[in-house]
Amino acid sequence: MTIHAESLPYLSGEFLDSLTISASDVVDEIERQIVGQRRGEVWCAPKAVVLPGDDRYIMATLGVATEPRVLATKSLVVNPRNAERGLATLNSLITLLDAETGLPLAAVDGNWVTAKRTAGLSAVAARRLARADSVCVAFIGCGVQARGHLEVLADLFPLQEIRAFGRGTGNRDALCRMAETRGLTAVASDTARAAVESADIVVTTVTLIPEPVPFLDARWLKAGVFATMTDLALPWLPETMAVFDRIVIDDLAQEAQMSKPMVRPELVTGDLTGLVSGDVSGRQGASERTAFAFRGIAVGDLAIAGLAFVRAKAVGALDG
Repeated sequence: MTIHAESLPYLSGEFLDSLTISASDVVDEIERQIVGQRRGEVWCAPKAVVLPGDDRYIMATLGVATEPRVLATKSLVVNPRNAERGLATLNSLITLLDAETGLPLAAVDGNWVTAKRTAGLSAVAARRLARADSVCVAFIGCGVQARGHLEVLADLFPLQEIRAFGRGTGNRDALCRMAETRGLTAVASDTARAAVESADIVVTTVTLIPEPVPFLDARWLKAGVFATMTDLALPWLPETMAVFDRIVIDDLAQEAQMSKPMVRPELVTGDLTGLVSGDVSGRQGASERTAFAFRGIAVGDLAIAGLAFVRAKAVGALDG
């Protein structure tokens, strides 16, 4: 296939939705590429972050896979002022190159990939750290990431109920309606504690800009809970994190390069690669409190963008 720059295919969110990539597809592909890293078939760089000091969060990831043979780079800007412009707070783009030749293959809607890969990373951890009989999920933060998590977790666990708590009622009510269309009971909680204290799984997706003041107390959580923290664990009171029996993060090597750890290092059991590869133990008992805290890793973006590219080729969308 020969692609010229002026005709570089763009895989939009609407098109990607039409590919009907399932939650299991997402989780399986992330796991496959994580194993590929251990085998020396996938290579990823730690995420790069720029903070201009004006409330923008600018980030990039880089990953290379052997199968499919792609190089994926994601560029992302989070800007709270976008709301005044009628734009999404987060916008991003992924570019795919042939990993052998460097020739461009496609551009991919980065917002779609980010939502899928974030929920997918949580689900990879949940497969090993959550109770298989989990029926109630609490959401602290009810935006795009919460909806992505609901979609994945409802496919992987026998959910019956969600509890939702957020700063605004619009996103909270939309999340509740989404749950109800899946046949779940949806409770709009008045407080964070009311949302989490009876939950089997807790998902926190609190906006990082401005940086949240910690307000979640891990001591509220019942025995047997699994918490996934997409927000660097910033909303959680640090002094209560020792309540968890097992905390896994996404990447020990990446975390070592960060100026401030998400979780005190002595509380961390291992990372996602170790968990998937079996070096790090998953849940050890029904009453364990477990957690997954993560910044996001390039292998997630690489896996989902690569999967989307392969599916798009399979339906003839990239013939040329």
